[in-house]
Amino acid sequence: MAGTNNDITVLDRSSLFDYLINDVAPPCNFEVKCHHYNMGYYLSNGIYPQYATLMQTISQPSSIKEKIFAKHQEAARKDVERPFGVLQSRWHIVKRPARMWTARDLRKIMKTCIILHNMIIESEH
Repeated sequence: MAGTNNDITVLDRSSLFDYLINDVAPPCNFEVKCHHYNMGYYLSNGIYPQYATLMQTISQPSSIKEKIFAKHQEAARKDVERPFGVLQSRWHIVKRPARMWTARDLRKIMKTCIILHNMIIESEH
């Protein structure tokens, strides 16, 4: 059915936040300006719910600092979205829901698709 696997539906069905809530998510420790963080975050846009782990773009940045942050965040988010768009257009396998595969298999599939894509690009040059 069209539209049933959009980002929000997939996010709602994902175990990603269950891992965070149940404190079984992999450790993610980092420091920014002398402030220590122990939980990772995910870049998102305004269509997602406002969860603590979803870092949304500042829609109307007012200060220079906010403008720089928004610019870098959008660039990073696009750096992730573009390769998936390329992989989806080239290989149908990454378009389908992946709940039936293990995380290990998904890693192998994505790495294989990326390697094949890079090999194709290299051979075209």
